[in-house]
Amino acid sequence: MWPYALLFLALLLLLLLARLLRGAGGGPSPFAADARRPPAPLVTDKAARRAVLKTVFSADKVPEGLDAIVVGSGIGGLAAAALLAKAGKRVLVLEQHGKLGGCCHTFSEKGFEFDTGIHYVGQMQEGSTIRVVVDQLTEGQLEWARLPAVYDAVVLGEPGRGRTYRIYSGKEEYFQGLKEQFPGQGAAIEEFQWLVKSAGRGTVLVGVLKMIPRALATLLCRSGLLPRLSPFCRLASRSLKEVVDGLTADRELRAVFSYIFPTYGVVPSKASFSMHSILVNHFLHGAWYPKGGAGEIAFHTIPVIRKAGGNVLGKAPVQRILLDSQGKACGERRHGMGHTWLLPATALLLTGPVPPLLAFHLPGVSVKKGQDLVNIFAPVIISDAGIFNTYERLLPAEARALPEIQSQLRMATHGEGGFTVFVGLNGSREELGLEATNYFIYAGDDLDEIMNRYLASSREEAAKNIPLLFVTCPSAKDPTWETRHPGKSTLAIVTFAKYEWFEEWKDKQVNKRGDDYEELKKTFVDTIMQAVFKLYPRIEDRIEYISGGTPLTNQHYIASPRGEIYGIDHSIARLQAEAIATVRAQTAVPNLYLTGQDLCLGGFMGALQGALICGSAVLKHNLYVDVARLKKRTQATDSKKRE
Repeated sequence: MWPYALLFLALLLLLLLARLLRGAGGGPSPFAADARRPPAPLVTDKAARRAVLKTVFSADKVPEGLDAIVVGSGIGGLAAAALLAKAGKRVLVLEQHGKLGGCCHTFSEKGFEFDTGIHYVGQMQEGSTIRVVVDQLTEGQLEWARLPAVYDAVVLGEPGRGRTYRIYSGKEEYFQGLKEQFPGQGAAIEEFQWLVKSAGRGTVLVGVLKMIPRALATLLCRSGLLPRLSPFCRLASRSLKEVVDGLTADRELRAVFSYIFPTYGVVPSKASFSMHSILVNHFLHGAWYPKGGAGEIAFHTIPVIRKAGGNVLGKAPVQRILLDSQGKACGERRHGMGHTWLLPATALLLTGPVPPLLAFHLPGVSVKKGQDLVNIFAPVIISDAGIFNTYERLLPAEARALPEIQSQLRMATHGEGGFTVFVGLNGSREELGLEATNYFIYAGDDLDEIMNRYLASSREEAAKNIPLLFVTCPSAKDPTWETRHPGKSTLAIVTFAKYEWFEEWKDKQVNKRGDDYEELKKTFVDTIMQAVFKLYPRIEDRIEYISGGTPLTNQHYIASPRGEIYGIDHSIARLQAEAIATVRAQTAVPNLYLTGQDLCLGGFMGALQGALICGSAVLKHNLYVDVARLKKRTQATDSKKRE
């Protein structure tokens, strides 16, 4: 009987997939036409860039007739807004920070420009599906520079004394490079290659489980069918450490198999092998960096939103999501009792008290402006603020108590916090011997052991014994850098840091947290730089600017609740099919949607996928099918142009 049940479920899944692949929807598609145009020259005028990236919130800048409000301007929020805008929707994006873009924003200090989160991106080769998406969302204005063939290097031990292994781009070159560096380990490397590719073929399941009807997704997850059919599901329950330890006894090869775990933030014994495979596959074709710096991502996405009548505004901290019985607005304006009410046809702003909550309909958000609250209403609210911020901070208690929301919160845990050092250098890339290759520096070859010991230590001990550094040189990766910043260079160094190490200063004002906090930061920075000087010895006396950012820095600037880099933890539990299916774009609150990395997976690509899933739910279109159709058309057109 059981085999027949499995067969029935398999057929049912195929029917659902066929329905999804039809891409039927109830309105226009953002991918109905090719929006690309020839790239314009890089905009370097500061005033022109400020007009796009530093527009400050005020009530008079809120468009009338809003179709949606997006909370947060990270790539998950901006991409969701741009998708809706390209489908003819008027969208308002609200960002708590003064600089728009979330982790895609850049900042400048003493003439140096620094990235905050985008260090490199995979799958940006011409013709890839994700490249098509990004090209459409930026109208072809965002250009990408390819990193060298060796885009990553892994140092095991002290730079200059330890072993350095090179990671090569290319579906075959990646693994061939490992074979050349680990002679005699060909069988283990081939088995690793097969497992990575097997798991990678099942990543489409992440989107499918979030987009098919919830009841069917639950049935599939509990049927036992998915592990039988999908290597991704089978390997999701196995840790990275378990898998690689079973492949080889060579400790250094184990380390190189595992080296990229910092890009999703979970140590090998707690990381799902399927999650790790996603990242390995992501970079198999190589790595890319935005020409002009990471700020170009937001700079070219925001105009698409504004062109459709929407806006993107900074210094607009959303205090709460508003619920009332109707979610409707009437068209009148009245003044009195010191309150101003502005009620256009489909968007309403008001300053003053909010009526009591009567039912779970979603009319808008409340934004802090000085000492006042400005309430803005729209039919759809999309949150890119993350699950914890959205459910625990922005929703009222009665909505937070809904069983579905509580279920999602029980499944989620906070990811690890991050510590970043930003370094401004006097000298060009050539003078200083800097490389576009990223370096992962580990203090030993047992990555799990050194990381677990570090994360379990006291803050004083941790600050002097940092086992992992990711060292990257944005100025060496950007071909426009020397034109924009001649004779200067930058480095960014990232490691993990426990929120608890800095938590005692969480209520202190930024830049005024006291001598003890600054001293702890300095100890971390000094320890980090001693290792970096061994990697790049020419920089030691060329530093003009240096600053450290703790988990509290992340908490302040990107509103991550505990300073986490990648949102909720990417543990083995998160990669289980039922957990994937549980966190969906449509929430238990009518007309409230999630987007970004907490909806899908961490990082730029995961957040962008979250926006596609969210956009599909809001627009009732399978946007993946729409992208595939546009990709086919554009490839045919581009082919004719080349003939």
